[in-house]
Amino acid sequence: MKARLPKEFQSKSQAEILKQAQEMQQNITSLQEELDEREFEASADGDLVVAKVNGKHELLSLKISEDLLKDVQEENDPEMLEDLIITAVNKAVKTATEVGDAEMDKLTGGLNIPGFPGF
Repeated sequence: MKARLPKEFQSKSQAEILKQAQEMQQNITSLQEELDEREFEASADGDLVVAKVNGKHELLSLKISEDLLKDVQEENDPEMLEDLIITAVNKAVKTATEVGDAEMDKLTGGLNIPGFPGF
């Protein structure tokens, strides 16, 4: 069985297809750079813990309310603080991933493109 190109490519020359692929690659690279710099914030238990990550999933900041720190100290419950930190960071990373995937899907039409994170 012969593989067939999608209809939108059947009437195009190889040069046109290559040019279109190169443009898409440039657009993907540009979008990935933009997403890498974007910041995503999430909180746990209201705003007791707030985490901020970038599109590369690097933790940029972590804010812990003074009230929570006092509670942790008074109750001698560091596990509560650890859980809230983990929750806030994971939520921020999940948001960054979901936004990145959605933006890439818009650009690529949902194509699975090897070599690009999130695909």
